[in-house]
Parts: sequence; C-alpha cells; structure tokens
Amino acid sequence: MNTLFDIADWLLFLLLAINALYLLIYSLASLRSLPRLDTPVSSLPQSADAASPTPPVQHRFALLIAAYREDAVIRSTVAHCLKQDYPRHRYDVVVISDHMQPATNEALRAMGATLLQVDFEKSTNTKSLRFALEALPEHHYDLALIVDADNIIPTDYLSRLNAAFARPEVKAVQTHRVAKNLNTSMAYLDAISEEINNSIFRHGHNALGMSSALIGSGMAFRYDLFRELMLSNTSVGGFDRVLEMKLLYRRVFIHYMPDLCIKDEKIQQTNNFYNQRRRWLAAQYDSLAEFLHVLPSALRARNWDFCDKLFQQAAFSRVLLLGFVFIIALLTSLLQPACSNKWWALLGSVVIALVCAIPRRYYTRSLLRALALVPWSFLLMVVNLFRMKEARHRFIHTTHGIPAADEQQAEEIHQPNR
Repeated sequence: MNTLFDIADWLLFLLLAINALYLLIYSLASLRSLPRLDTPVSSLPQSADAASPTPPVQHRFALLIAAYREDAVIRSTVAHCLKQDYPRHRYDVVVISDHMQPATNEALRAMGATLLQVDFEKSTNTKSLRFALEALPEHHYDLALIVDADNIIPTDYLSRLNAAFARPEVKAVQTHRVAKNLNTSMAYLDAISEEINNSIFRHGHNALGMSSALIGSGMAFRYDLFRELMLSNTSVGGFDRVLEMKLLYRRVFIHYMPDLCIKDEKIQQTNNFYNQRRRWLAAQYDSLAEFLHVLPSALRARNWDFCDKLFQQAAFSRVLLLGFVFIIALLTSLLQPACSNKWWALLGSVVIALVCAIPRRYYTRSLLRALALVPWSFLLMVVNLFRMKEARHRFIHTTHGIPAADEQQAEEIHQPNR
C-alpha cells in the first residue's frame, strides 16, 4: 500500500513540479531588461547625416474597438485614441458598436470615430472584429491595433508602435497592459495577477528568445496578416488565444514592449472575477483542444514557440497550482510526514517565482489586503473547473466603469520600469 502511495505521490509531484519550474525559469528571466523595440537600429535607412536616422514610414493604423454595452467608458477611450501625436490622417478609430445607446453612437460619430453598428443575437469580440475586417477596405491599412472599450492609451502610443514596426522583422507586438484602477482589494489582486503574467509570459519569454503571449488588447499586427487569421477565427471567448496559436504555428514571433503601457480596467468585485476567469479558463482549454492535434508536426519542425504555448494551455493556472501544492503539502505533513519536505520545497519555489514576477512598486500595504483574497480566488477557480460549459457557448461580458477619482489613484504606481 505504501509503495502505491509513494508512486502516486511522486507522479503527482513531478506533474506539478514541471509547472512550477516553468514559472520559476521565466520569472527569473523577466528580471533581465529587454532592448527597446522603438529605437532606431543600424539596419534602418540612414540620412546623409549618419547621426540622424531617417524617420520611419508613417504606417496607416486601424484602431479596432469592439464595444458591447460599453456606454459608460467608450467615449473616454475614443477621446484618448484621438489625442495621439501621430498624424490624424494616418489612423482611424473604428468602433464596432454592439447594443449601445443611440446617444452614445451619435457622440462617437461627432468625435470623429468610424462607427460600425452590429446587433448580434449572441455577441462576441470575434464576431465584431470579423465584421469590421470585412467592412473595412482590405488594403487601406498597414497595421491593426486592438483596443478594449475601457482602455486608455498615452499620446505617443501610435508613434512608438510605428517606430517598432519600422523594423521589417516585426509583425506582431504586445504592449504592456497595466491597471487603470486599484480602488478595491480585488482590483489590486487582479492588477498583480496581470503583472505576473506580463513578467512570466511576456517579458521573461522574450528575454529567453521566445514569443510573448497576447492578452486581448494593446496588441498590434501587420494588417494583412491579422485580417487573414481573424477571418478564420470562430472562438466564442479568448479570440487572442486562437490568434496567438495561429501566429506561432506560422512562426510569427510576438514581440513585447514593456515600456509602452496601455491602461486597462481591473475587476472590482468577486462575481466579475468569477465570470471573467471562467471565460478565460474555457478559452484556455478550448484552444488546447483545437490545436493539440498539430503538436507532433510542430515537434518534428522544432517549432518550440508553438509547443511552449500548447504547454501553457495545458498547465494549471497559478492560483490553482499554488492552492493545490499548499493543500498537498499540508495533508502529507499530517498523514505522511516523510513525504512532505519535497512538497514544502515545491511550494517555496512557486512562491519565489511569483514574488520575482511582481513589480516592486506593488509592494505596499494594499498588497496584504489583496493577498487575503487568494484563498477565496482559489475556491472560485476550482468551481470554475466544473462550470466551463456555459462559457464555451456564450460570451460572458464584464461590465466596465470606474469613478475618475479611482482612476487617478492608480496613476502614481504605474511606471514602465520596475
């Protein structure tokens, strides 16, 4: 009996240890700086004065904003998009309005946005983006930028993206999404969670020569490539996961710009956290199921970026990994103390990975209050494991809207550098 227990114990330990080691490696790698993507390089054309590089071509941008019932936030987002220090005739702000009020639509038109109205019976971001790509001129734009209806971009955002895409090898870029609000403990925890993702799955990956993960907004692509891949995308939730898999299967490298930030509203209440994570969890395992069959060919072709992404889809989320390892360490300490040391060591490695991935600016008193929500978040994620079916067939919308004072409160903590 003890032999069977030992075998099961070690098999489970190895399974979770692989997950933990993966996080630790990329978390430590994120401590290295990345070269700036938007600075001139020697390969770019030079003017007669060698010290003064020729300005890059001004690409034409399509800023695509899928807005489902986003009346509370969309005007502010569009206003910031229209305040760019980039030539106004070189970009269009395209809002795909789904079930928004007539007054909101009229206000957006008056502001100068290109408004596309849809009325889907079952709304998804995928449907909205595909509608826009089919409605817009096919060869009119050079770059596509995806912005969420609650996002805020700085005035130099397009200029810096334009400089990054001046490099011929750059076809896909993920910028640094940071919290727009830190007004509740759940918002603070959500902000930390996203920064851990930024460190491990974006910064750390690029630091080791691997592609960055996408995150659904603040991401830009060569327009023709994005159009081609999105028109064949039928995902209900998590269109970015399917898009990422398609890009990596084609060996398109995804760059990360840690010093170019886009603000994103964070979850403020527990019920929104539960619904959002259920949508994300369903999208994770759906994309794994959709692309698992091509793993053998990716291995034969040594497409490590694609294989790495498939591993991410199969792995436990961080809060589940942390919770399961803690529970097993506690149980083995009580029932089989001889087996417990390795579990506590594994728990320590997970904690180290997470600590290294959290930017130092988040180490405030608010962090302690946010960490008190981790056990509850773990329980919600366990429940979500058994309630993903609905999220596979219906897009679960997250309501947005925060007071201006709460947005101002987050201003000081968010700086591009650690």
